[in-house]
Amino acid sequence: MPSTKRKLQLLAAFTGLLLLAGLVGCHGFFQNAQLTTITVSPASAQIQLGTNLTMSASGTFDDGSHRALSSGVFWSSDDNTTAPINSSTGVVMGLAITSTPVTITASASGISGTATVSVNPGNVTGITIQPSSRTITAPGGTTTYTCMASITGMSNLDVSGLVTWTVTDNTGATVTGITASQGQIPMTVTTLSTAVPGTYNVNASWDPNGVTFTTTAQLILQ
Repeated sequence: MPSTKRKLQLLAAFTGLLLLAGLVGCHGFFQNAQLTTITVSPASAQIQLGTNLTMSASGTFDDGSHRALSSGVFWSSDDNTTAPINSSTGVVMGLAITSTPVTITASASGISGTATVSVNPGNVTGITIQPSSRTITAPGGTTTYTCMASITGMSNLDVSGLVTWTVTDNTGATVTGITASQGQIPMTVTTLSTAVPGTYNVNASWDPNGVTFTTTAQLILQ
C-alpha cells in the first residue's frame, strides 16, 4: 500500500490539477485580464488661468478588478490652445479662459475615458463695460461694447465673449426690439424694426468662480 507521504503527494498533485483546470476554463491558460473601461479623475475639473493639474486614470477589467493606470495611457485635449495636456504624464495646463469646458481623453488598449476641464481666471475683483454710453439711430442701427475684467495680479482681461449680455429699459424689463449678441468679442447691439427711441441699459453678468459680477452701460436710441 502507498505510504501516507505518498498519499499526501498524490492528493496535492490532484488538487493542483483541479485548480489549474479551473483557471484555464475560466480565463484561459495564463491569460491576462482585459481592460473594459477607463475612468478619468477628476471628472469635472476647475483650474485657474496659468496653473496646472495632473489628471489620473483608473481601469476596470473583465475579471471585475479595478486599478490605477500608471503607465501606457495616452492623454489628449480637444482644445490645445486653451487647455493642452502632456500626452504621457496627464498634466493639463490652463493657458486661456474657457467659454465651454475642454474635453480631456485618456486612452489605453483601445479603450477611452473622458473628463472635462474649465479654465477660470484667478481673483476677479470686478467687471466694467466700455464705453459707458453709446448713441445710435433706430431701427437698423448697430454698435458694439466690450466687457473688461479686473483680476488681481494680471492686466485687465477682455471677457466680452464670456459674460451674459442683456438690454433692459428703466424698469429692468427686457427690451424685445434690441438684441445683444452672446459669445462674441466685441458684443454687438442691433436695433430691430420694433425698437423705440429712448435710453436703455446694456447689462453684463459673469460668474467666473462662484461669485456673480454685474455692470451696466447706457444705450441711447434716436
